[in-house]
Amino acid sequence: MPRSAEQSERTCIVTRQTAPAERLIRFVAAPDGSVVADLRRRLPGRGVWVTADAEHVRTAERKRLFERSFGTGVHVEPGLADRVADNLRQGAVAAVSLARKAGAAVSGFTKVEAALAKGSVGALIHSTDARADGISKIAAAARRHQGDRTNGPPVIRVFTGDELDLAFGRTNVIHAALLAGPASTNVLKRVRAFADFVGGDMTVGEPDREMVEQDKVSAGS
Repeated sequence: MPRSAEQSERTCIVTRQTAPAERLIRFVAAPDGSVVADLRRRLPGRGVWVTADAEHVRTAERKRLFERSFGTGVHVEPGLADRVADNLRQGAVAAVSLARKAGAAVSGFTKVEAALAKGSVGALIHSTDARADGISKIAAAARRHQGDRTNGPPVIRVFTGDELDLAFGRTNVIHAALLAGPASTNVLKRVRAFADFVGGDMTVGEPDREMVEQDKVSAGS
């Protein structure tokens, strides 16, 4: 029987280096010959593995490494890396929706602050179009209720307002919080996978004073 270390490591077809499976993405050939990402690693058939970031997937597509690995009859539709990124993003949104349905996510400043006061927040969420002053107010609430912000909850800022509306089943969701627990951990895992793939960062620090002042001027104009 293979050892667990051997079962958990795979070789990237781009770098030819071995790494833990969670750092790579498995691809399989669909019945029609197209190459698709098996993000859950459940699809049947032989798989090939690529380091889990968009540039490596683009390199594999450009150099026709998928065709070389799978053999004849396999083709890659243009834009494979973009499709993978979309799937990872949708998976992260779906995870937030599941957390909300499980009662492990709340939205709106009042509910977020109440969760911070209880010390039950596993992560904060701000939409990508959230105003700097709103983010700053929640950051202040986190410091007020949880002390030093370096020990505060992680902050996610990769979702658009429309995506948060979809996840929470309501309109105008700008700020939200994930309550500590398995659902929050799952969201963070999926957000990190998306952010790592596209080369972004899921966290956002406190806005600087200039950003806040600009928003105040805009609000008053």
